[in-house]
Amino acid sequence: MNKDHYRVLLVDDEPWNRDILRNLGTWDELGMVVAGEAEDGGEAIRLVEQHQPHIIITDMRMPGKDGVELLQTLSAQYPHIKVIVVSGYDDFNYAKHAIRHRAADYLLKPVNPDELNNVLAKCKRELEKTESGPESWEPYPSAFSGEFSLFQQQARLRFNDLNVQGLHELFGQLEHRLDTSDIRRPQQLGRIAYELQTLLGELCVSNGLCEQPVAAVLPPPTALASITSAVDWISAPYYTSLEQLIAQRKFKNKLNLDEVKQYIEQHCMEMITLEQLAQIFFVSKEYLSKVFKKEYGVNVTDYIVQLRMARAKEWVLDDQIPFKHIAEMTGYEDVSYFYRVFKKHFGVSPGEMRKGQPRISGNSPK
Repeated sequence: MNKDHYRVLLVDDEPWNRDILRNLGTWDELGMVVAGEAEDGGEAIRLVEQHQPHIIITDMRMPGKDGVELLQTLSAQYPHIKVIVVSGYDDFNYAKHAIRHRAADYLLKPVNPDELNNVLAKCKRELEKTESGPESWEPYPSAFSGEFSLFQQQARLRFNDLNVQGLHELFGQLEHRLDTSDIRRPQQLGRIAYELQTLLGELCVSNGLCEQPVAAVLPPPTALASITSAVDWISAPYYTSLEQLIAQRKFKNKLNLDEVKQYIEQHCMEMITLEQLAQIFFVSKEYLSKVFKKEYGVNVTDYIVQLRMARAKEWVLDDQIPFKHIAEMTGYEDVSYFYRVFKKHFGVSPGEMRKGQPRISGNSPK
């Protein structure tokens, strides 16, 4: 690869938006070239195979395969590609999707030229730095990608739930799965270890253990000598960090309801239950339910639903967002269940509300 020509792919359904990006980028100075343009995520994936881009700049809201689906595909199948998200909507959950799938940055339209070129320069530095690192290592088989994504989701849930035993069991399952797979080579194990370090950094930040994630490092050769040594190397800091988090929560003098409320607001779009909250804050679920309702006038479960539905209503009234994405972004994996909760809360279905049918406003969260 010629380092002076990093290939960039522009993805936006509006041609003039792609023209703007093409004109704003200082491509020659950065040693980059716009290799192609796509109107949606599906076309983008086809062009990835054709042009092998190093950087993708994508809009989020597009017909067909939108930015959310594109990010998911790139994260699972092309983790070495740097992604810059550009959107006209200052929306937390779109930004959350970008962060979850490790986008390099999230820029708002109209794009500031300096911001765009600064992010492109950052991507170039990272590409240069990692050409001998994990992004250039041999990827694990595509058939394993889905399983590994599920493992990462489970690791996130068990860490956030302070489930030490569950985390140990999960890493045991990972070792067993790797033992029965074709994944043996150090570069494949190194990529898995590196990506799990990155996840741990995100978990430590979101749980208040640190303000900035600790940079992931390349595993030493001894750690990649076998599947067992690789799993031991990456699981050890998970256990240490989880013990620190438990100690931090356990020795607080009393239950701080403001912290509970803040935690709910930060995690309400995830799978979160009263039992999990009680475990996290070291109280019984009965006590937590009682004092929370006394303080805020609503029980925990209803408060979570109120937060989700308030955000869901905003998205439902925007006919550019598919209902399946709204369900996912509000924490419901089952779209039909999301429909039932929405109708119970507002008195009309998402489709009826979007069509402008008379609607009943649900209770707003305090």
